[in-house]
Amino acid sequence: EYSCEYGSLKFYALCGVGGVLSCGLTHTGVVPLDLVKCRMQVDPQKYKSIVNGFSVTLNEDGVRGLARGWAPTFIGYSMQGLCKFGFYEVFKILYGNMLGEENAYLWRTSLYLAASASAEFFADIALAPMEAAKVRIQTQPGYANTLRQALPKMSAEEGIWAFYKGVAPLWMR
Repeated sequence: EYSCEYGSLKFYALCGVGGVLSCGLTHTGVVPLDLVKCRMQVDPQKYKSIVNGFSVTLNEDGVRGLARGWAPTFIGYSMQGLCKFGFYEVFKILYGNMLGEENAYLWRTSLYLAASASAEFFADIALAPMEAAKVRIQTQPGYANTLRQALPKMSAEEGIWAFYKGVAPLWMR
């Protein structure tokens, strides 16, 4: 009753939910650290170290300022986790079936690597729009304070390309 058939839609859905929980929640939990890291990269004169970055952010924005960018982080990394964990299983089974049972076993490391890379390709496409919004919210003072403000502004200023400029670096990472 608590199990499901390997390769079934329920199996893929459960893998996807696992990805949402493991990626979305963990990345959201470290938003304050990510915020300071991004600000240090953009303005190293102002944010000289991690401790200094936290101090400056707390002084300027208060405790609430440390959560800036939480919504696109949660949504983006939840989508990435959904695709990464769900599609990994899809591609693992697909590629394994293409190779046949014996070759899938013999080449399992390469099969897992190919399945993982294929899943990550789509996962990063799902992540890119929210990551772009998050970075703008966190590093461009006055641009937008929330996801609801950032998305229409980005779209109006640059069109759909604004959301996918960072997808190639995500793939390289």
